[in-house]
Amino acid sequence: MEMICVSCPVGCVINAEKISEEVVVIGNQCPAGVDYAYEEMTNPTRNIATSVRVLGGEIPMLSVKTSRPIPKAVIMDAVKAIHQVKMNAPVAIGDIVLANVVGTGVDIVATRQVTTLR
Repeated sequence: MEMICVSCPVGCVINAEKISEEVVVIGNQCPAGVDYAYEEMTNPTRNIATSVRVLGGEIPMLSVKTSRPIPKAVIMDAVKAIHQVKMNAPVAIGDIVLANVVGTGVDIVATRQVTTLR
């Protein structure tokens, strides 16, 4: 599988192949490329950034993100769960909006402050 490594600014084009339980990587210029390819081949993860509704806030929407990457296989379920959330103002940066999203152990957190409507 050909991929572009995003572990550092170089952006190596690497080829990875899973042979038995081993991931063989060609084209990386540093050890981070091997780690990146292994994760992509065995358990790819991604961060999510989206928004939820805010009730009684100065703005109607709140930007949120995952506290750490979640498995790619559950992203759509996570987004559906996140979009069901409605927060009450005020909200502070870092507040947990949704704990343990879809059983991943990862929280959804606020990325901006929303004060109460005056």
